[in-house]
Amino acid sequence: MKTILILGANGGTAQILIQRLLNETDDELILFLRHASRLAQYQDNGRVTVIDGDVLDQDRLRQAMQKADIVYSNVGGADLAAQTQSILKAMAAENKQRLIFISALGANYEVKGNFGSWNEQAIAAYLPGFRESDKLIQDSGVNYTEIRPAWLTDEDEIDYETTQRGENFKGTEVSRKSVADLAFKLINNPDMDQRASVGVNKPSTDGDKPRWIE
Repeated sequence: MKTILILGANGGTAQILIQRLLNETDDELILFLRHASRLAQYQDNGRVTVIDGDVLDQDRLRQAMQKADIVYSNVGGADLAAQTQSILKAMAAENKQRLIFISALGANYEVKGNFGSWNEQAIAAYLPGFRESDKLIQDSGVNYTEIRPAWLTDEDEIDYETTQRGENFKGTEVSRKSVADLAFKLINNPDMDQRASVGVNKPSTDGDKPRWIE
């Protein structure tokens, strides 16, 4: 049995992961999010602790992290680098090593061609945060796995392939269920993809942009 701290626990991928961990493991979960009332359905679950907090609040974050064996981050936003720095600072202070970090395609400058050019413009406000976070994590010394998903869908499927740092990104889309499946495997096999940055996409979805974009 492990204890998993899930940061940004109200995110769509995080919620899929939470359900799989509760249904398929005996792990205990610490769910950390702003406005904890959004996950009130877990308040009476004996394996779950729900904490209302902001990852920029070091005292609150360190307290939440004390019992964690693995830290899973699903946080995001234009201030992602500041949040990442706070997470890494708390991990150092609490002597935590294993981090699974949800990033995005483009964090490694790995998306090429017309899709890469389109993606640079589409998420221009967020890419600097993803890229700075990538560097912070690499330089931190923690045992990390960074996950770089393609554009996310809510398709009811687990269908994906992966690429590693230094390889060109493949595809344009991937389901949240697929990303949660990869995170689930990492939690259950902590030796998998150590100090790695993993791109994840649905096979055969290459194109100049995601299929639903006009």
